[in-house]
Amino acid sequence: MSVQERKARERESRERLIVATARELAEQQGWDAVTTRRLAERIEYSQPVLYSHFRGKREIIGAVALEGASEMAVALRAATSAADGPRARVTALARAYLDFAERNPAVYDAMFQLDGGLAFAQEDTPEPLRDAFAALLDVLGEVAGDGVHPALFTEVFWAALHGLATLTRAGRLPPEDAGRRVELLVERLAVV
Repeated sequence: MSVQERKARERESRERLIVATARELAEQQGWDAVTTRRLAERIEYSQPVLYSHFRGKREIIGAVALEGASEMAVALRAATSAADGPRARVTALARAYLDFAERNPAVYDAMFQLDGGLAFAQEDTPEPLRDAFAALLDVLGEVAGDGVHPALFTEVFWAALHGLATLTRAGRLPPEDAGRRVELLVERLAVV
């Protein structure tokens, strides 16, 4: 292995450590607790080393969001691949989405609430975000209904899921009705 390859591997390892540490700190104490100073202390590198990887907290949030989008896409596909039939796939998708949001609140915030400097629904949208949307579209596109553009339907359904996730987490919706909300959403929006 060349010196350049070793240095590149070490750099990638440091970057993964920074992202994992930021994510862990955000999940434990919220994103306000994530500062370059605290990250530098936790990973035992200087702040300049952090800045050699990320220009600041915004880019770190973006890196966490991309990692989360990849994980969400995997979770959605795993949940829907085990379901039989369009209605079961849509229900599994909705439940997997809401479960992901509940289990990973700081990552979910990085993906959809905070400014991570990432472009959505544009030509320069990063691949992990495109893939997460594709995981939704793959299932929802088949139940959009006649004359309804699949991507537009997916956006509307996604917005409903995001609203459910956000309002439930904020304590605005009683958690005991979560299952019935998913059933109602699937029944009323998806043409199955």
